Amino acid sequence: MYLPRHFQEERLEELTAVVREHPFATLVSMGEDGLYATHLPMLWDPEPAPLGTLTGHVARPNPHGRTVRAGAESLAIFVGAAGYVSPSWYPAKREHGKVVPTWNYVAVHAYGEVRWIDDAEWLRSLVTRLTDRHEAPFAEPWRVTDAPEAFFEQMLKGIIGVEMPISRIEGKWKLSQNRPAADVDGTIAGLEARGDAGSAALAAAMAKRRRDRGA
Repeated sequence: MYLPRHFQEERLEELTAVVREHPFATLVSMGEDGLYATHLPMLWDPEPAPLGTLTGHVARPNPHGRTVRAGAESLAIFVGAAGYVSPSWYPAKREHGKVVPTWNYVAVHAYGEVRWIDDAEWLRSLVTRLTDRHEAPFAEPWRVTDAPEAFFEQMLKGIIGVEMPISRIEGKWKLSQNRPAADVDGTIAGLEARGDAGSAALAAAMAKRRRDRGA
């Protein structure tokens, strides 16, 4: 991805935090007939060090798992906080008017060679981990064992696992670092005033980035 230095994030703990907090990925691979892209939740495991491994599953009929050969380099894209930035939030608009809209966002790209896994016990473990991870916030979380065993086994036959040890990972935190401090303040205030969860998350990401840089 296009990565100007002032937007670049290299700290592994920050990169993997986005993967954990925004686990719905776009997995892109080159297959026999061109590019394939699948949207799926993925789990990050810190092993093997230093970058760890991504795991998930796709539907068995999905050509991504049938035509993309094992060992093909793939790209998993994760998007964190993101949102539109209005130039009306910049003091610079009132000063000289030479401002335009933009889009702020946090994105992580992880690269690696995919492995397809067709093993019932491996898939059972993966689905259990995925379920436990996403059911955790509920007062009465649903468990894999809540489903009849024969039914669950049948469901497992409809998916194939994907494992991708990460060979390279990069992040882009485009959070107005190229704007004057007053414009950053104005953007944070404008986002907070909108009152929706997405805008609040983006404002928080901008504020955190500024704190991290000691600004």
